[in-house]
Amino acid sequence: MEWTLELVLIALLAATLAQAIRLERALGVLKRERSSLEALVAGFNTSTQQAESGIQRLRAAADGAGRKMEAQIARATELKQELADITERGDRLADRLDAQVRIAPARLPGSEQALPAARTKPRAPQPAATPEARLAPAARPPAAFSPAELELLAALRNAR
Repeated sequence: MEWTLELVLIALLAATLAQAIRLERALGVLKRERSSLEALVAGFNTSTQQAESGIQRLRAAADGAGRKMEAQIARATELKQELADITERGDRLADRLDAQVRIAPARLPGSEQALPAARTKPRAPQPAATPEARLAPAARPPAAFSPAELELLAALRNAR
C-alpha cells in the first residue's frame, strides 16, 4: 500500500508540475504583452477623455441652441401679438370706413338718401357701370369724391 500511495503522490506531483509550467508560460505571454496592454489602456483612457470633452461641447452647443430657440419663440410671440393688434386695428378701420361709406351719401345736399322717405322707397335700377369705369375710379375728378371715398382711397393706398 505504501507503493500505491507513493505512485498517487508521484502522479499528483507530475500534474502540479505540468500546471506550473503552463502557468509560467501564460505569465511569460502576459509579461510580453504587458506593453501592448498598457498601450491599449492608455488609448482607452484617451478615448474616454475625448468622449467626455465631446459631451461637454455637445451640452454647450445644445444650451446655446436652446437659448436661441427661446429668444426666437419670444420674438415670434411678440410678432404674433403685434400682428393680432394690427389686424384688430385694421378691422376697426374697415368697420369705420364701411360705416362712413354707408352714411356719406346721406350727408350730400340734394341726395335722395338725405330724405327719410326716400330711404323707404325702392330705388330705380341704375345703369350698369362698364368694367373700365369700375376699375378706374380715379378717372373722376377729385372734387367728385366724397370725404369718405377720399379716406377709403387713402386707406387703400396705404395698405398697398
